[in-house]
Amino acid sequence: MQKISIVVLALLIACFIFLKSNAQNKTTPFKVIAFFTGRNDQAHISFVKEANAWFPSIAVKYHFIYDTTSNWNNLNDTFLLQYQVVLFLDTRPDVSAQRAAFEKYMEHGGAWMGFHFSGFALTPSDFPQDWDWYHNYFLGSGSYVSNTWRPTAATLHVENRTHAATKHLPITFKSSPNEWYRWQNDLRKNPDIKILLSIDSTSFPLGTGPKLQEIWHSGYYPVVWTNTKYKMMYLNMGHNDIDYEHHSDSTLSYTFNNKIQNTLIVDGLLWLGK
Repeated sequence: MQKISIVVLALLIACFIFLKSNAQNKTTPFKVIAFFTGRNDQAHISFVKEANAWFPSIAVKYHFIYDTTSNWNNLNDTFLLQYQVVLFLDTRPDVSAQRAAFEKYMEHGGAWMGFHFSGFALTPSDFPQDWDWYHNYFLGSGSYVSNTWRPTAATLHVENRTHAATKHLPITFKSSPNEWYRWQNDLRKNPDIKILLSIDSTSFPLGTGPKLQEIWHSGYYPVVWTNTKYKMMYLNMGHNDIDYEHHSDSTLSYTFNNKIQNTLIVDGLLWLGK
């Protein structure tokens, strides 16, 4: 009888250990909310549609929840409490209350990933540089200065291979076609900015024109970076190539049709969601 009791006790202890271990291994899925506008420039609209089809499939595979909204009024304290990561797919908030809510969210430990046009600011334009915290302090890049044209794939150089977002990348790889931006500020001079990827010099000349200034022949151009004061990651990717010449608005290239680049985005998002 005593031996049976010992066996039963041992089984109960083993069962308890198993259940405890299993519970510890289960993590609550983090929640992502992607804000987008999807109204200006067919290339950005194409990217938004592509992103909102690609991210849900990745969410299933990597066990997080992906929601979207084009209502920027949802950028408020109450709504943001539901989410661990915010994505800006194409634009940025322009209403002061929305900006204040986003700044508060980031200052209190929220996470953010932004693509391409979400970093754009040019005065004068429909998207002027009138938000110093976001463009000069948070992104660090300042205003947009110029871009390559037409959308072209570039060889990207991984500047930091120890970061969670880049640890599975080769030292260089070919990107999806993209319109690449040049910025007002030299991010290398900002001690808070950690540049993860830049355009490799083997990419030059980059762009096909027709304007000469749209073809880059030299220079240093960061394309992915983080600000160490926040949990954030900006990627300059997010501009698909469009058949502008024939006025068909057909998509000629896709941002997420690149396995290595997708690894960067997935690993970056998983890092932000932890």
